[in-house]
Order: sequence, then structure tokens, then C-alpha cells
Amino acid sequence: MHDIDVVAPNLKRRLSGVTATVVRLIPVQAKMIGITTTGPGLPPELPHIPLSRAATLPRDRWRVWHARRNTEMALGLILRHVLRRRYRLLFTSAAQRAHTGFTRWLIRQQDALIATSPQAASYLERPAKVILHGVDLSVFHPSPRREELRAELGFAPDDIVIGCFGRIRAQKGVDLLVEAALRLFPTRPRARLIFTGRVTADNQKFTDDLKARIEAAGLSDRIQFLGEVPWEQVVQNYQAIDLFAAPARWEGFGLTPLEAMACGVPVVATRVGAFETLIREGETGSLVAREDADALTEALERWLDDDAMREAARQAARLHVATNHAIEGEARAIVEVYRKLLA
Repeated sequence: MHDIDVVAPNLKRRLSGVTATVVRLIPVQAKMIGITTTGPGLPPELPHIPLSRAATLPRDRWRVWHARRNTEMALGLILRHVLRRRYRLLFTSAAQRAHTGFTRWLIRQQDALIATSPQAASYLERPAKVILHGVDLSVFHPSPRREELRAELGFAPDDIVIGCFGRIRAQKGVDLLVEAALRLFPTRPRARLIFTGRVTADNQKFTDDLKARIEAAGLSDRIQFLGEVPWEQVVQNYQAIDLFAAPARWEGFGLTPLEAMACGVPVVATRVGAFETLIREGETGSLVAREDADALTEALERWLDDDAMREAARQAARLHVATNHAIEGEARAIVEVYRKLLA
């Protein structure tokens, strides 16, 4: 491994949005600066050192400790002040809510801050560099095998498939999307809806109740919960669908609309997270008020009923992401912050 300039910890074993960010960014940043990960649950191809080594790196020069969680900020403070390691402390915040007293204290101890959206920056009590997430366009792109993928997933050629990917829970507005589908689908036989994502024990009843409503409406064959699927399948699902829905009640950033648009799929989303910054109204998708099932239904109705609008948006969505939200831009902007801290 080259000289280590930056350590990016990941102190959570289960896959999360933060972990996905680390996994996406590190390979790109590793071409720009000496960076390594530490912590559990990361793919073996990433540069990685044990936590014990991160805690005993030589004191010959400064390095950056780039935290994205409270636990990682706290560990950075221990490494610097207890173990006397020479770490500059950097924290990236995606949260769009008032922080607890402990989190605010941790944030005050950092040398620099990054926010993933202007909204997230507004909840920090200190200046932060706003760096929007990007997507890997070599992974997320329209597929030349689109019709084959659709057939493999059981879609008919003229089906109009809506996708919603992420954990199945109320926060993601899954119930609002099901409500909209129950209203629209009886008069739109081409429409289908697929959900992918894990159902945790505390959300099992929530999911079962939705499935019962769908079954009672006779739509179980057209509104399906596919469960947690392998990563490659997630990308193929994006490439196969016609419309993506992100009806979240709240969101830190929300990367799924960008991933969908990168695959040439227009998006209907609520005005939460960074969605307003990412989606161009009428051009790459539509934005609706959060918690508004009527507005969500109306927006989906427009996109379902207008084949020409969906086709035009496919090209516009891909171009928009390629121009404004490629992961290389995000990686470069973060590396600039690293270099300033190390200067």
C-alpha cells in the first residue's frame, strides 16, 4: 500500500447508505491520494488496514481521519487526544434535522466539515463545504440488453414498470406509493410496481398489512415485493424499469434517484433530502410534497399515461447525471478538502 494520507473508517457491519458511499468513493479517490478504509463489512478489493494499525500509524506527519458517523467522530478524538496520533478530523454530514447535544459537541471538535446538500449544511452550527454525492457512470448506465433484462424479470414488452428500491419502511413512503398504485392500476393494465429491499422485524407488520391491501385489490401479480436482492440485480432492476419512485417522508441525501436517472429512468420524488437539487421538474422527473398521496398519484398518472414524455426523459435524465453528478467530481472535491487539511 502507498503512503497513507487519509483513513476513512466504516464502523458498521451491515450495509447502509454511509457504507455504500465509502465503497463507491474509495476506489476513485485511491487514484488521487493515499487513502485506506478501516472497520468491518467492506468488500475485500478496497484498500484496508485493521483498526489496530489505524491507531498506531507513525506520528511522522499529519493524516486525515474522515468520519461519517458519531462513533467514527468519537474514535477520531480518542486516536488524536488519547493515543496522540496526528489526525486532522473531518466529518461529512447528510442529516437534515437538528443534531443532539452530543453530536453538536462532536462536530465542534472537528477540523473541517462537509455537508452532502445545502439543506444538511443548514443544520450545522459551523461553515461546511457542500459536496453533492455522485454516481459511478460505469456501473449505472442504460443497458443494451434492456429488453432481455425485462424478460428475465418477467415483464411484458409493453408493461410500464415503476421501481422503488430501499428498505421497506414508513420513512421511505412505501405505503404512499402502494396507495397511489391501488388508485391507478385498476384502469391502467400495463402498469406494474416492484419494491426491492430488506424488511426488518420491526417493519414486518407494516409490510404484511400492505400486502394484504394489495391482495384484497386483486393486484398481487402487479405490485410485488422482491425482498433484498444481490447488488448486480439492483443495477439490472434500474436498467429494466420505466419510472422510479422515491416518495420518502424524510431522507438524508437519497442516492437512488441519481442511480435511476443515470440508468435513463425518470423519477417521481418528494421534496425531501437533496431531491430538489437533483431532479429537474418535467425534464428528468417530478417533485411532489411529502406525505401527499394525492399529489404522488397525480404525478405518477402523468408519467404512466404519456409514453412520449417518458421516452424524452430517458435521454435527459442520463445526460443530466453525466453532466452534473458523476462520482469523479464528488471524489475530486473531497480530495481537495483532504489536501487543505494536510497542507
